[in-house]
Amino acid sequence: MSSVLLGPAEIRALADRLGVRPTKTLGQNFLHDPNTIRRIVRTADLAPGERVLEVGPGLGSLTLGLLEAGHPVTAIEIDPVLAAALPITVSERLPDASLTVHAADALHLQIALDPAPTALVANLPYNVAVPVVLTLLEALPSLHRTLVMVQAEVAERLAAAPGSKTYGVPSVKAAWYASASRAGSISRAVFWPVPNVDSGLVRLDRRDPPTTSASRREVFAVIDAAFAQRRKTLRAALAGWAGSAPEAERILRAAGVDPSARGETLGVAEFAAIAAAR
Repeated sequence: MSSVLLGPAEIRALADRLGVRPTKTLGQNFLHDPNTIRRIVRTADLAPGERVLEVGPGLGSLTLGLLEAGHPVTAIEIDPVLAAALPITVSERLPDASLTVHAADALHLQIALDPAPTALVANLPYNVAVPVVLTLLEALPSLHRTLVMVQAEVAERLAAAPGSKTYGVPSVKAAWYASASRAGSISRAVFWPVPNVDSGLVRLDRRDPPTTSASRREVFAVIDAAFAQRRKTLRAALAGWAGSAPEAERILRAAGVDPSARGETLGVAEFAAIAAAR
C-alpha cells in the first residue's frame, strides 16, 4: 500500500527525470511524506467516491493519496511539464484511478469542470493561496467543502474571528462563502525543498452568504476600504468609499454600526449591512 505514494527518494527521482527544479515563482514545495498525505486525506472528511478538485498537484503526492482513497480527482496545474507528467505517474501506480488534468491557471479558470467537483483539497502555493481559495469558491458553487494546506500565518488569517490580531480582509471575505476553522499543523520537514515556514490546514464549509440587498462586489469594496487603514475608525476609513466622513457616519448609523468602531471588530454580516445602507 505504501508503495503507491511518493516518498522522498521517489520525489527527487521523478523531478530529475522530468528536469524539474522547484521554483519560488510558482511556490513549488513538493510534499513527500506518505503519513502526512494520508492524514490530510482523512482530515478532509470526504464522502465515499466524492469528486475532488486539486490545485497545484505538482509531482502528484497528494493526488495519489486522494486517488488511493477512492476519490476521482480533477487537477489544475499551471506548469505544463508537471501537468503532462501527472497522468503518467498516476497510471504507473494506480492504473484504474479516475484522474482528469487541466493545464491551466486556477486564478483565471476558463474551462468547465464536468462533472463538477464538490470538494477542494490542495497544497496551495503560498504566494497565491488566498486569491485561489476566494476565486474558486466564487467560480465553483459546487464546492461544498474545502481543505487547503497554506502557510501557517495564512491559515491563521483565514480562520480568524472578529477582534483577533490576525483578523483581516482574507478572514472576512472567506466568511462570505464559508465557515473557516484550523484543521492542524504541517511541519516544514515533509517538503522538498524545505520551505522557510511551517504550514497549516484550513477547513472551509460552505454556507449561504449574509442576507443583503448588496452584491458580493459591493460588500467586498466595503471590506477593502475598512481594512486599508485598519487603525482608523470606520467613520474615517470609509470616508473615501462613502464620499465624505459625514456620509460614512450616516451610512454606518443606518446599518446599525457604531461609527467609532474599527473594521477588525465587525463580522461579514455587518459589512453586508453597511454596503446595503449606502
